[in-house]
Amino acid sequence: MTPTRHKGFITENFLLRTKTAQKLFHGHAARMPIYDYHCHLSPKDIAQDRRFENLTQIWLAGDHYKWRAMRSNGVAEKYITGNASDSEKFVAWARTVPYTVRNPLYHWTHLELKSPFGIIGKVLNEKTARGIYERCNDLLKGSGFSARGIITRMNVALICTTDDPVDSLEWHKIINADARFKTRVYATFRPDKAMMADTPDVFVPWVQKLAVAANVDIGSLVAFKKALVKRYDYFHTLGCRLSDHGLETVYAEEVSEKELAAIFVKALKKKKLTSLESAQFKYGMMLFFGEEQARRGWVQQLHLGAMRNNNTTMFKQLGPDTGFDSIGDASFAPRLSQYLDALNTRGALAKTILYNLNPKDTPVLTTMLGNFQDGSAWGKMQYGSAWWFLDTKEGMEAQLSMLSQHGLLSRFVGMLTDSRSFLSYPRHEYFRRILCNMIGTDVENGELPNDMALLGKIVENISYANAKEYFGL
Repeated sequence: MTPTRHKGFITENFLLRTKTAQKLFHGHAARMPIYDYHCHLSPKDIAQDRRFENLTQIWLAGDHYKWRAMRSNGVAEKYITGNASDSEKFVAWARTVPYTVRNPLYHWTHLELKSPFGIIGKVLNEKTARGIYERCNDLLKGSGFSARGIITRMNVALICTTDDPVDSLEWHKIINADARFKTRVYATFRPDKAMMADTPDVFVPWVQKLAVAANVDIGSLVAFKKALVKRYDYFHTLGCRLSDHGLETVYAEEVSEKELAAIFVKALKKKKLTSLESAQFKYGMMLFFGEEQARRGWVQQLHLGAMRNNNTTMFKQLGPDTGFDSIGDASFAPRLSQYLDALNTRGALAKTILYNLNPKDTPVLTTMLGNFQDGSAWGKMQYGSAWWFLDTKEGMEAQLSMLSQHGLLSRFVGMLTDSRSFLSYPRHEYFRRILCNMIGTDVENGELPNDMALLGKIVENISYANAKEYFGL
């Protein structure tokens, strides 16, 4: 194999090092729509077709990936989440970008300037900042660069947001009642707060909100579950078919329904739970969630291994999801097996996607999934795309490689943005280029046949068609 030499940066053959890779990407992957089944976009922004005043508002606001890089570069918080002007914040980011070389942010930044803004052949730094800022701000004034305009421009067929069970979903109703907007937008059921019995300052107010949303007086575990069932039903009627669960680790401490009920009442009275009671409550609720999801034919997603809110000072100042999370190192293989097996034994194991944050857990997940494939559907148990700190070139390659070795790459449901930014859709392009480069390299190494009909179809399926069929939205 003779690698293709590249001249320039972010060219049309960026990351595509062989002729076969280029054929697979340009002839197959690039033309597929985007099926973004997990993100954190604001449904309100989509419903109102928000227009962003400038590049800072659409690009830097809420992006804790960029915030972490800026802090590492010595940027004062004033220019990150503070009261500096939007233009000052953008200049602070532009000064940081040259120092992000070899961080995925460097690639993402320039791919996002290319699409949708059409800025090619120019790198972002302090010298180019003003011109790029003004050019993008001018484009943001146009109709094609509103929230919906960007979604349409990027060929996004479907979006699944991430939503609390107490959410009214009013914005989803508005979006999907508008026949002019072709992209479908669905909610995802994220009941993490329903498990936080060990954090009464969060749990008790949330239970009160749930009671209002479900119109159920909650004073017992039975009433609590009844209210959650009503919210499951409500989400389902509006087209939701996915749940999502953010777990630092997997819980599998056996608990009876009587014990679970007692723990719930104790938590509702804001009494401190023991570590055992906390783990039992989480496990009991995860079993309940699993059964409800299987009953409705939903897909459940488990995001495993984030260690959140490490910086107490900044958590108090800014709240969660502001760039102070990291990879956890808990071992959970036996407990994950126990949880999946318990649901499977009850005939209540839904389609499941597992995501890990610690790379040590990659072989654990890819081999665990094979234990519970049951022939009821292809790829019922999925190894999720490289997530968060693993969402890098090397991380994606490792995810694809391990999935290939222990499962069926061709049945993979592909990439997602997991982002709060409307400019993150080039991450799908980034993933597709990496996928095509990997397969193309195998072909030119003689490790795969040069069968473009077969491989082109596999690439198209991973890019879009597999997800469309798997989720059934």
